Amino acid sequence: MHFVERIEALFLEFGARTCSAAPREPVSALAHALQCAQLAEWADAPPELVAASFLHDIGHFIDAAPSGGLIDDAHELRAVPFLSRGFGADVVQPVRLHVQAKRYLVRTDARYLGSLSPASLQTLALQGGPMSEPELSAFEALPHAPQALALRRWDDLARTPGKSVPPIQRYLCLLSELCTEPRVAASAPGRGYGSW
Repeated sequence: MHFVERIEALFLEFGARTCSAAPREPVSALAHALQCAQLAEWADAPPELVAASFLHDIGHFIDAAPSGGLIDDAHELRAVPFLSRGFGADVVQPVRLHVQAKRYLVRTDARYLGSLSPASLQTLALQGGPMSEPELSAFEALPHAPQALALRRWDDLARTPGKSVPPIQRYLCLLSELCTEPRVAASAPGRGYGSW
């Protein structure tokens, strides 16, 4: 099975779960991923960041991650070895850093804390709470920190029930274009993401 087909299979199997493994979130994991990717597109993000936005919670689907409950399941870290099989750092690193980006924003943006969903607030404590000064400096020095911060903001906004989004095939075509696995079936070049 091609790598992008494995990703599609994960979304088909687990995408109906509530997003972030939090039962009180208002949208499914698939709807959340599609909304997040759409927000990245609307912001004219580069294709790699659109892909990262679509894939940022895929770690919830890997290695029998728990299907519910408010826990820190380290999904962002579990995603790294999986995504690294098919994508470069511009896709993988924003995914790896998006939880740390939440901790950063809570510490640096007074309004950000009030914008978090109830489930995101509860998981914040499990994820380490606001960053310390040394953590802030270390995060700011990371090459993909700006992309992770953008992804994080889209992540927090991508929770609207019933929102109209492109079909999953649009982003699967994008993933095929970006995938470094040798058996990639080429789609139409450019930002068209295939025929979608």
